Amino acid sequence: VCVQTDSKVNQLTFGFVKLSPSGLRGTHMQHAYDFYKPDMVSEYPVVDGKLSIQCYLSALDRCYSVYRNKIHAQWQKEGTDRRFTLNDFGFMIFHSPYCKLVQKSVARLLLNDFLSDQNAETANGVFSGLEAFRDVKLEDTYFDRDVEKAFMKASAELFSQKTKASLLVSNQNGNMYTPSVYGCLASLLAQYSPERLAGQRISVFSYGSGFAATLYSIRVTQDATPGSALDKITASLSDLKARLDSRKCIAPDVFAENMKIRQETHHLANYIPQCSVEDLFEGTWYLVRVDEKHRRTYARRPVMGDGPLEAGVEVVHPGIVHEHIPSPAKKVPRIPATTESEGVTVAISNGEH
Repeated sequence: VCVQTDSKVNQLTFGFVKLSPSGLRGTHMQHAYDFYKPDMVSEYPVVDGKLSIQCYLSALDRCYSVYRNKIHAQWQKEGTDRRFTLNDFGFMIFHSPYCKLVQKSVARLLLNDFLSDQNAETANGVFSGLEAFRDVKLEDTYFDRDVEKAFMKASAELFSQKTKASLLVSNQNGNMYTPSVYGCLASLLAQYSPERLAGQRISVFSYGSGFAATLYSIRVTQDATPGSALDKITASLSDLKARLDSRKCIAPDVFAENMKIRQETHHLANYIPQCSVEDLFEGTWYLVRVDEKHRRTYARRPVMGDGPLEAGVEVVHPGIVHEHIPSPAKKVPRIPATTESEGVTVAISNGEH
């Protein structure tokens, strides 16, 4: 992964996709106490569950509206006279607090498509039987069970085709907060062939409570040949499900006891964690100790077959700079450094909030 950032350039290149600041993005920000952490001693947030769902869905509405308006304007300049719909996305991934909300989000986007098209066909097709909802207002439907049920049913095939596979990690790990949407991207790449992914437009909805959200799209490179960046990254993730399945199963009371220990010790200084390193995946970095000034020291469980260069840093002490940090996945092919010509550029620009 190569990141270049300055006042004029903010570009992230993965090799199989390329994002640059000149393209498509819809962003919405708003102040709300939906999910926040006023107590710095506690790990746990204060959550207004109902408001949190409303904020998430309203942000999705706003972001999709901005994104869609931008792509319509772009298409008009190019001489393309048609509406943008969810069918123009090859895949759709979302910030995933829980999987049901993601499924509801696909339904929500279909509702947006329906309400924005006054000529939507309701006699047959994806909008079949939805005529009764023609005049509903988006802001009145966040907790309307009839609307939700109807559009969940109407969007079931879209969800199955474009989103369901992305929930592999979320379904197994629960809410990972910030990285959840990227866990969805990894899940997609782990389960589809390079040929199936090549050239696809993937919509990405990223959300943070408080709240700020962006819906953007990435275009996967067309190059799916053996040895390409796309081929290598899908290969590197091909064992994702197997790794999830290899996790150690423990009894609920043992899990609860571990959580209790964490709750009682996460803020302590001059503390050495008591745990088994053998339960960690090879290559995992773990906390060795916290000193009296809350400075943290880490070590890494070795990877089988690490060579002299891969041995790298065994222990990381605070205040020490190390030039080499080993890869935790030596067994998989590495993605080579990319050049400016690699990947397909997706332009990104700020939305009007």
